[in-house]
Amino acid sequence: MTTEERKPLSRVEGLRLDEMTGNEKLLATIQSTYGRPPNSFTTLGRVPALLDAVGQLSLVVLAAGEVDVETKWLVANVASRAAGCSYCSAHTGFHSVKTGGAPPEKVAAVWEFESSPIFSDAERAALRLALVASVVPNQATAAHFDELRAHFSDTGIVEIVAVISLFGFMNRWNDTMATELEDPEHDFAQRHMAASGWRPKPRDAERGDARQ
Repeated sequence: MTTEERKPLSRVEGLRLDEMTGNEKLLATIQSTYGRPPNSFTTLGRVPALLDAVGQLSLVVLAAGEVDVETKWLVANVASRAAGCSYCSAHTGFHSVKTGGAPPEKVAAVWEFESSPIFSDAERAALRLALVASVVPNQATAAHFDELRAHFSDTGIVEIVAVISLFGFMNRWNDTMATELEDPEHDFAQRHMAASGWRPKPRDAERGDARQ
């Protein structure tokens, strides 16, 4: 049985896609954009209006604007790793490549963005904000915004903060729900992110997930 066919082993049982009535248009858009809805949507779907709000927000926030899609997914990746969410870290790393077009080696080196020559100064400024704004307490300062203004307008800065803020919600949701990580994202993270410290979260003992 594929990941898409089974209900994910979350702390709240997710719905199958054919059970998620009322969100068909959104799910079709997500599927055409990303290939399939993530497992996190199967628990959000228990409240259709919530799924619609989060899904529509995700589509707007992660679309190309002044800030390109690759940078947005890399920002999401650093934000998720800083927050400690292995599910979102794997997803954002995977989509940095699949959706954003980043080379896998860029995702592998993202935790070294300050020193790696593969990153531009603009990317460093954006990723630096993602790092400091995703920890608790928030460590963003006026100096971080001064650095951003050397590369982005206020509109671009709003786009970057929107990505960080969206994944503040998604990190908390998936870590708390223990959303089951899909196989493609798991395998990507194992290949390209494990060397820089990514690890899948251990499953609750009673669930007996042998893979983790």
